[in-house]
Parts: sequence; structure tokens; C-alpha cells
Amino acid sequence: MRLLDTDTCIWLLRGDARVIEHRARILDEVATTWITASALFYGAARSRHPDDSAASVLELLTTMPVLELDAVSARIFGEAKALLERRGERLDDSDLLIGAIAATHGAVLVTGNVRHFSRIPGVTLENWLRP
Repeated sequence: MRLLDTDTCIWLLRGDARVIEHRARILDEVATTWITASALFYGAARSRHPDDSAASVLELLTTMPVLELDAVSARIFGEAKALLERRGERLDDSDLLIGAIAATHGAVLVTGNVRHFSRIPGVTLENWLRP
């Protein structure tokens, strides 16, 4: 399974050919998280055309499962956050939640922010935004 991060979904919404081609080549299931869905709707609400933007987000989300937080993901989140704090490294809770959901499902997290997410133990990453 490939789990799309917010930045990858934004490029899909913008019609980026490179990202669209990557998605078309993937034989595995492609999903995203409720955190990413929420961020996309937030961006839509702040856009110049909120109704049109929200409709585009909804259309994208109907093409893939939106994974939720479960007890296993919550535990991974808590352990990863504590580990990173002990190391003096911090990540936004939303990114830790996305990483925890990816780890729970054994999914490859597709993001342009590989350096950022690589600090989360147990998360495999892929970048569709770079050539």
C-alpha cells in the first residue's frame, strides 16, 4: 500500500503530470489519512474558490480509502513522540500521526518531505515529487 501525504495530494489536485504518472503506475492500493483529508479541506476553505476547491478535494478522496487512527497507530504515535523528544527532535503531531498510521499498515509513505518523516521509526518513504 502507498499512503499519500498532504503534499503529494496537493500536487495531484494541481494536476502535476509527474505525480499523476506515478500514481497510475502503482499496482498497490493507494490511500491517505484523515489528517491529510482534513488538511486538504482546510486548504480548500482558505482558497479563493472554497466550494470548487472542496469539490476537487472530495473528488480526489473518493478515489482512495481514507485511513483512520486506531489503537495500534495511537501507540506507535506515543512511542515515536517520546523517542523523538528524548533525542531533542520534534515533529508536528499531525506528521507523527500520519507516520504512525503508515507504520501500522506497513504502507510506504509517499511524501516530498523525506528528511522530515525519516525520523519516525518504522516508516518507509517514497518521493514522487522529485524527478
